[in-house]
Amino acid sequence: MSGSNLETRSLIDELRSFDSGGFFDLGHPLLNRMAESFVRAAGIGAIQAVAREAYFTAVESGGGDASGSIPPETGKHHRFPNLRGAGGNSVEALVISTGKESVQWGLAAGAYSGLTYGLKEARGVHDWKNSALAGAITGAALAMTCEYHSHEQVVQYAITGAAISAAANILTGIF
Repeated sequence: MSGSNLETRSLIDELRSFDSGGFFDLGHPLLNRMAESFVRAAGIGAIQAVAREAYFTAVESGGGDASGSIPPETGKHHRFPNLRGAGGNSVEALVISTGKESVQWGLAAGAYSGLTYGLKEARGVHDWKNSALAGAITGAALAMTCEYHSHEQVVQYAITGAAISAAANILTGIF
């Protein structure tokens, strides 16, 4: 492979090469899979957190009310409560809160990916049972990262994680 070939590769070619080779080579497929899942999900979590805050900031500054889309009983408007003021404090709060949320997303994805890989290796088959167990454990762990968690919330997250991941596994074969 010549040096000029590397210079003519486009961004699309670079992104396609990640699908075949992966981002990391940490020496073991389990570690590679967990690290790649963490990085991808953490990026998605950060984008989601910033986009949500930008939406609520735009709605409030435009004189609108976002309460029609998210009832106060079921969700929070601002995950970043210190963003009201001007200056470095609001930017610092955005960065810290976005970082926390992206790590939470990344840990959930890395744990789920690692569990499904480990269960596949241990059982010798990848089926809905592996997905359900990995989803339940990941859901329970995700509930534990919440600021105020109860036993009922941990069980609910575990059941939800198991149901979603098992359904996704079953539907993968259909579609």
